[in-house]
Amino acid sequence: MDMMGPMVKTILSTALDVLPILLFIFLFQLFVIRQPIHDLRRLFAGIVFTILGLGLFLVGLEQALFPLGRLMAQQLTHPEFLMSGAEALDFHWTNYKWVYVFAFCIGFATTIAEPALLAVAMKANETSGGAIHVWGLRVAVAIGAAVGVSLGCFRIIAGLPLQAFILVGYIVVVVQTIWAPRLIIPLAYDSGGVTTSTVTVPLVAALGLGLAETVPGRSPLLDGFGLVAFTCLFPIISVLAYAQLSALRERFAGRHKTEAENGAESNSKEVI
Repeated sequence: MDMMGPMVKTILSTALDVLPILLFIFLFQLFVIRQPIHDLRRLFAGIVFTILGLGLFLVGLEQALFPLGRLMAQQLTHPEFLMSGAEALDFHWTNYKWVYVFAFCIGFATTIAEPALLAVAMKANETSGGAIHVWGLRVAVAIGAAVGVSLGCFRIIAGLPLQAFILVGYIVVVVQTIWAPRLIIPLAYDSGGVTTSTVTVPLVAALGLGLAETVPGRSPLLDGFGLVAFTCLFPIISVLAYAQLSALRERFAGRHKTEAENGAESNSKEVI
């Protein structure tokens, strides 16, 4: 019962946020396109479900996912956990190895579970005629997100500047783009965006803020944010690398096939 008040308040606030979008769409439909709106009952039912879903999702973030991320960060960076039998605790980045492991695992798991990534992977498989595998793309994106979250946690703990990591990362992306197959480049760039969706962002943001609050000398405002940027950037690198490795494997397999065919042809000529 204690949650009913905040829940109703959040749903009403969500409805007010959605209202300008609905007004714009209805006015544009009636006065610019000048076409009637069909199936109003189904449309309004969908709007109600959307508002309820968004409101409940925001309540879930505040009540569960954000506290969970902060709690895990606090437990993993607690002095008693970090000491591990040592007499004195040195707050050095090498002492936070379990934080990096947890960040990698949570980045991989949340990205695999992203509905947006699943939808993009299925559409990519459909439009490419099966050339792009659903699970291959999902795993490639998840590995990139996991590496990004883990490296972003290292940046927060070490206190290194965010702009240096982002600059180097995009230089790598540009170099990869030059040599990557053209088929995969737009999909790779979109893969960075689908990771920042409903499942990944709340936990990743909460983890970054929790680390900045618990690591000595870090500011939640200056150091806690920026972890989502790593989650966007590194899937681009991993998908481009996945495409490049696939192209090299196909080229290597094609070369061996050609050599085998040439060898068989020469043997047949010798027999003749």
